[in-house]
Amino acid sequence: MTIIVQKFGGTSVATPERIRHVAEHALITQAKGHQVVIVTSAMSGETDRLLGLAHAVAKDPTTRETDVVVSTGEQVSVGLIAAAIHDMGGKAISLLGFQIPILTDGVFMKSRMTAVSTDAITAALNKGNIVVLPGFQGITPQGEITTLGRGGSDTSAVAIAAALKADCEIYTDVDGVYSADPRMVPNAQKIHRISYEELMEMASAGAKVMQMRSVELAAKYNVPLHIRSSFHNVEGTWVTDETPEMESVMVSSITSTMHESRIAVRDIPDRCGLVAQLFEPMANSNINVDMIVQTVNTEGLSSVAFTVGKEDLKKAMQLTENGAKEIGAGRVEVAGDVSKVSAVGLGMRSHAGVAVRMFKTLAALNINIQSITTSEIKISVIIEMARAAEAVKALHTAFGLDKPQT
Repeated sequence: MTIIVQKFGGTSVATPERIRHVAEHALITQAKGHQVVIVTSAMSGETDRLLGLAHAVAKDPTTRETDVVVSTGEQVSVGLIAAAIHDMGGKAISLLGFQIPILTDGVFMKSRMTAVSTDAITAALNKGNIVVLPGFQGITPQGEITTLGRGGSDTSAVAIAAALKADCEIYTDVDGVYSADPRMVPNAQKIHRISYEELMEMASAGAKVMQMRSVELAAKYNVPLHIRSSFHNVEGTWVTDETPEMESVMVSSITSTMHESRIAVRDIPDRCGLVAQLFEPMANSNINVDMIVQTVNTEGLSSVAFTVGKEDLKKAMQLTENGAKEIGAGRVEVAGDVSKVSAVGLGMRSHAGVAVRMFKTLAALNINIQSITTSEIKISVIIEMARAAEAVKALHTAFGLDKPQT
């Protein structure tokens, strides 16, 4: 009997009616002969509401207590879904992170899972239950509640599917992965099949369909993923190992982020180890540094520019300014409104000229490129955020992505 893990995001459980729809969908899947595990997010907007409450009672609430507060959002969702299944004549049981348990490393608000036990889940499935589990939350070996950060429910679902050797269906408010954000590019096309590697690069470049850690985990354990809509019964996007056909497409998607900030440190002395000294405090503070570009001037002094998420900007600036003083560097500059625009595609490995086409397209629009980074299947540029939508639309057309996939 196949086990299917079905993950539902916040919009899928936003109202009592949608929760009942999730319950009905799980019962239909079970009736087809499958064992069903549901992993759910908090109801849409609930995590933000709970964070707001924490900041309303404390100017700077501790991360430990913040996790205690925000983890309750998923607890509400699992209880409501299980109650709806019972009301429809089915059998269900909800389990929280500590009851499974899902063990984490203890970094509050940004925790990583270290182990998932399957005993309680398997026992409940074998009794005929649909098992309803919370995403986003876990517990340390010392009994501390932790959360996995934004998008953590995807990671929870993939980890549970890997532990159960199950298929994983990711239900969201769109019916698959698109060649660009359909809200930004109305003629964006659905991608029917995509590789783990492409989806990882898309997630790192700003695509919001799945969290990057969850795709990495799916690739590591070869968990089959089907990303589909919770509102329409249509086939979505299958995420699989790379196939030769995938490389025939030069670029498969154009992505962008709207939450980037760029920090630059000028006039860094030419001494070994200073750049490492500059970035070490941010690593110790769990601040994710993205695009890093280093240049050297004619006097032998270097400049380093890098991007961080806007949510980390205040702390990153403080650490960078302190670090710049310690190493004897010059001024620290910040641009708080930039966007990362990326072209992603396996075909870049076998097609030349992708970078030139991208740069020429942006130049024709007089869009200035502030930084460039590349990987084997991705080219990313930092540009002014106000021009991001224009850039994405132009690149989408330039790479022939306006037409439906065959």
